[in-house]
Amino acid sequence: MRVWANEHAFGIENLKPIERPDPTPGAGEIIVDMKAASLNYRDLMTVTMGAGNTPPLVPFSDGAGVVSAVGSGVSRVNVGDRVCPLFFQSWLSGPVTAQARSKRLGGTLDGVLQQCMKLIEDGVSKIPDYLSFEEASTLPCAALTAWRAIAVVAPVGPGDTILVQGTGGVSIFALQFAKARGATVIVTSSSDAKLERAKALGADHTINYKTTPEWGKEALKFTHGRGVDVVVEVGGNESMSTSLEAVRVGGAIVVIGVLSGFTSNISIPTLFEKNARMIGISIGSREQFDDMAAHMATWALRPVIDKVFPVDQVHDALRLMQAGGHFGKICLTFSRSSA
Repeated sequence: MRVWANEHAFGIENLKPIERPDPTPGAGEIIVDMKAASLNYRDLMTVTMGAGNTPPLVPFSDGAGVVSAVGSGVSRVNVGDRVCPLFFQSWLSGPVTAQARSKRLGGTLDGVLQQCMKLIEDGVSKIPDYLSFEEASTLPCAALTAWRAIAVVAPVGPGDTILVQGTGGVSIFALQFAKARGATVIVTSSSDAKLERAKALGADHTINYKTTPEWGKEALKFTHGRGVDVVVEVGGNESMSTSLEAVRVGGAIVVIGVLSGFTSNISIPTLFEKNARMIGISIGSREQFDDMAAHMATWALRPVIDKVFPVDQVHDALRLMQAGGHFGKICLTFSRSSA
């Protein structure tokens, strides 16, 4: 089989296809023939900088495929089942712990950028029948991060207002989930065209943060001075202080990204005054994935995909993400003849 790996060094140009033997399942293990993968910002950081990992590494964390073989004792899935490998292979249920986060695809474990994957049977979840493989490939990281943020850790519903930064994968899922749960949604972006697309998905209010740099004050206007209940924070350094301005007293800022940098100066007195919660979010558990998938099926909610590349064009897909020109998700498709 073929895998795509940073075998000796990181960098987009160093991500190359290599041949490895086809895997065979042992006791409690399964083989998944991968059909699609999707890109996350963490995948771009991993490929370009390593993000704390060392080569050799097969990157990417989001994917979907079909169970092609099972080892002895396997009972959770059968050959032919459509599944997603879970990002945290060690977090099945319960609260997050260091142990639960210890086994990560595209990090401590090889990721999904391979034609076949050997996984433990507990390390996958079945995917809704109505979704294509490309759509399903967006669920384990991007969708589940958004779900855990606004349905588990800082749940929103009717009467609540949420502010979503940007129009990348997690942000668009947060918009879709929040609307499905009955909340009012404010979306920020530097692109008026992307904001129009966000409105088509149900955004109630939009703010261009380039033409309205004090977007925190604008959010306060939309909420009649009260502030938003939840901010989905993806910017990091350049946006954190404005998120704190936009959030209501007693509200929550769920931090899921660092697009503008890894550190931020915020006003500690404002944090005290707001009694706000700042919560870091990194994906979720299998139990949360299954709950999310069930709700998506009830709502018939479809992921938003910007562009699909064949896997041998993975460099082009990464550069599209690097340029930040996408709306929603960027996906890859696999075939056994991929070269």
